[in-house]
Amino acid sequence: MDAALARAYVSNPTLNAERASVRVTNESVPQALSGYRPRITASADIGASITDARIPGGGNSTSRLGPRGAGVQIDQTLFDGGKTRSAVSQAESQVLGARAVLRNIEQNVLLDAATSYMNVLRDTAILTLNRNNVEVLDEQVRQTRGRFEAGEVTTTDVAQSQARLSQAQSQAILAESNLKTSIARYRQNVGAEPRQLAPGRPVESLLPKSLPAALNAALASHPVIIASLHGVDAAEFQIKVTQADLYPVLSVRGLVQQRYDEEAFGDKVRSAGVFGTLTIPIYEGGQVYSRTRQAKETAGQRRIEVDTQRDTVRAAVVSAWGSNEAAKAQIAAAQSQVRAAETALSGVREEAKAGQRTTLDVLNAQQELVIARSSLVTAQRDRVVASYTALSAIGRLSAETLGLKTEIYNSRRHYDQVKGLLWGTQTPDGR
Repeated sequence: MDAALARAYVSNPTLNAERASVRVTNESVPQALSGYRPRITASADIGASITDARIPGGGNSTSRLGPRGAGVQIDQTLFDGGKTRSAVSQAESQVLGARAVLRNIEQNVLLDAATSYMNVLRDTAILTLNRNNVEVLDEQVRQTRGRFEAGEVTTTDVAQSQARLSQAQSQAILAESNLKTSIARYRQNVGAEPRQLAPGRPVESLLPKSLPAALNAALASHPVIIASLHGVDAAEFQIKVTQADLYPVLSVRGLVQQRYDEEAFGDKVRSAGVFGTLTIPIYEGGQVYSRTRQAKETAGQRRIEVDTQRDTVRAAVVSAWGSNEAAKAQIAAAQSQVRAAETALSGVREEAKAGQRTTLDVLNAQQELVIARSSLVTAQRDRVVASYTALSAIGRLSAETLGLKTEIYNSRRHYDQVKGLLWGTQTPDGR
């Protein structure tokens, strides 16, 4: 189980796509930080001009110039109403929210892998049970035919045996189809074909001791709730980003230019200057005011969504906890059912030999034993899956918690690599 979960953790495409999404979100922080930095641009131009002037009493004057030049301009914002500061905080909240979403996706992937693992084990065992049942019933048909030829039973007994054999063969075919489906799901979730799977174990030791403790842990740290809270923060910062468009903007510009043939042939002019600009918005048609109100409504929506996520998590924990408790009880009941069915089948067979039971009684007892064993296999699968589901509902299903032997993905590493980058188009992995 641990090896399968470790493989899914490393190679599952859904999980890797979400990790890439987090890296995409990381880039929003250096983009926001760029608002603190200067903008530097260079420009150059070249042209030709001919001027033909007629001067009264003085004849004509013609000049031919090749104006050209180059310059460098630096723009630096000194005050923007806190827009850049709020944009940086918003981007950081979005990054933290993306990490929480990644943790939840990781939970879902690990739960799907564990479920697929146990489904393959369950369906393999059920297929084996059904094939064994076919062999037993096939032998039952041969014995019944022999007894019919000896005059001990009627054609009805032979027909009943044959009908049960056909039913068992149909169930075996269905079980084989179910196993193929489970193997396909395993391949999708884990990334490899199942080979000699060992029995799965429940992870109840990682669960809190009681339902109230599980609820407290889930409501305090479930990734879905954390992501929603960061969504509220991002929405609150968006209000400040929008409102900043109503405030004055103070900036400074530095300019250096070199010009040739600007006024007369052969002239050379070098100029430099520093300019301060204060832009005060007075009225922009009401757009900024509308966007601000819109941002406030969005923030209100995000706060409501947090309550919705809390209710969803609470319901999931209660449901998963109950399913886990029920699965443990079902195993004990199924084990008792199997023991009773085995005893009943043995007794019915002996009584049938003595003529006290019919062939149908033996067939019914055999069918009940197969059902009991299938129920036990299903209950054992349900217990393991229920424990993983409960751990996921609490928000603690992760590679670290399970102690998987694989390198743990560090979502902060890429963030630290790109946060302070000032230039360069290559990603940290060299692309």
